[in-house]
Amino acid sequence: MALHAPVLVMKDSMKRESGAKVHQANIQAAKAVADIIRTTLGPRSMLKMLLDAAGGIVVTNDGNAILREIDIAHPAAKSMIELSRTQDEEVGDGTTSVIVLAGEMLHVAQAFIDKNYHPTVICRAYTKALDDAIAVLDKIAMSVDVNDRMAMLGLVKSSIGTKFTGQFGDLIADLAIDATTTAGVDLGQGMREVDIKKYIKVEKVPGGQLEDSTVLKGVMINKDVVAPGKMRRKIVNPRIILLDSPIEYKKGENQTNAELMKEEDWQVLLEMEEEYIKNLCAQILKFKPDLVITEKGLSDLAIHYLSKAGVSAIRRLRKTDNNRIAKACGAVIVNRPEELQESDVGTGAGLFEVKKIGDEFFAFIVDCKDPKACTVLLRGASKDVLNEVERNLQDAMSVARNILKNPKLLPGGGATELTVSATLKQKSSSVEGVEKWPYEAAALAFEAIPRTLAQNCGLNVIRTMTQLQGKHANGENAWVGLDGRSGDIVDMKERKIWDSYSVKAQTFKTAIEAACMLLRIDDIVSGIKKKQAPGASAPKQPQIETEGDADNEQMIPE
Repeated sequence: MALHAPVLVMKDSMKRESGAKVHQANIQAAKAVADIIRTTLGPRSMLKMLLDAAGGIVVTNDGNAILREIDIAHPAAKSMIELSRTQDEEVGDGTTSVIVLAGEMLHVAQAFIDKNYHPTVICRAYTKALDDAIAVLDKIAMSVDVNDRMAMLGLVKSSIGTKFTGQFGDLIADLAIDATTTAGVDLGQGMREVDIKKYIKVEKVPGGQLEDSTVLKGVMINKDVVAPGKMRRKIVNPRIILLDSPIEYKKGENQTNAELMKEEDWQVLLEMEEEYIKNLCAQILKFKPDLVITEKGLSDLAIHYLSKAGVSAIRRLRKTDNNRIAKACGAVIVNRPEELQESDVGTGAGLFEVKKIGDEFFAFIVDCKDPKACTVLLRGASKDVLNEVERNLQDAMSVARNILKNPKLLPGGGATELTVSATLKQKSSSVEGVEKWPYEAAALAFEAIPRTLAQNCGLNVIRTMTQLQGKHANGENAWVGLDGRSGDIVDMKERKIWDSYSVKAQTFKTAIEAACMLLRIDDIVSGIKKKQAPGASAPKQPQIETEGDADNEQMIPE
């Protein structure tokens, strides 16, 4: 027993040492990712110029857009990048904050890892800190009336004030609020659901000025009528039929052979095709439509019958666009023309018009009575500017959606984080056992956000942070924070610098849960096969143990 015990102890210490090295490597990787986008936090932040895979240039300060283009091999760093994407999909904003906060949480945990604290102890303290932080958010949150346009405008403006389009004032905030209120659906109990991806389409058309951008009360599609000379390009109060089936003769599923014995049979075959299309068109024309839109093909003969009846037609439309038109004008997408009913015809649109913008034709179905889908038309000098404006608009729409879903506000400018930090510092004295120190470290980590804001404003960080901590001592002055533009320490209510409750709560949860996950990793095992160098000998076949080998093994005495 005495012979083997030291060996076992040595193995255990080696295991611990390898775990500590993995923790250090993970923390360093996470800090490296956080340092990349740290300078893009706040209204006076820096921009990053990225070269994407296709060789194009992207200029942005959006955390998710930057990290999306970065190619990193370290698995912990990849995990950090996923955080930003998750945050963007869930709430659409706070993509930079979540990375900075997660990086800081891991940074303060490094001291405890070096002192041989068990990662589970640190994670327990962090989870407790997260619960207390969310309780603080609930306490200082302020309700907002979603019907008060000025309050909504102020909130969206302060959320996108850190972005490139912040310089254009109310423009993007107005577009975002108009779009989300148009496409919102009442869920009852004062709550609204907005499906930004499905029912709000952003159409970018280079040319003109950014001020020409607008939210259409309807839908715009990059299509022209199929026979421009014969079909009307402008119809007031159109009756619209939407189809999900082709108006042409059915082709065989696979290769089809038809054997014709007489010459007249060929004529009969053609007449059958014509008769089939004529019947299809007759079933459609029975409802006196002004516009027929189909996702599939439209044969020349069908075009002839429709144009003869004075009906305009558009073919090969995207499924998503067709869904938006249905929501905007109140039509129902029909799979078979035989099953058409009067209730399927859309009569909610006020105007159908085809316009030429630049070199392309666009069809507008606008002035709808009660549209539940809309198109945001963006104009701008170049594609790069339009792409950045679109990214900012998506964030603004997400913020507006979050407020409609959960109408609660929190102070911006780092005030929320400072209040949470001060409250957790007070509570740390009541935490028992070794968890007290990691809990207190988590409280300090929240100060990373205001500290980074102060750095990006070019202020004296130590002096500014000392003043802010003094104001927030004992958890008082919850609404005092840092104005990122002027660098003043002011009341956030006066400057109307606000944050959405949903964004802040999601940021805290994502950052702390991710930090806990990375801390609990004690080994990284690669499943990727290394490429064999040319001329190298083939790898040895694994040896299979037999019963005899097992008997010959030396057993460690108990």
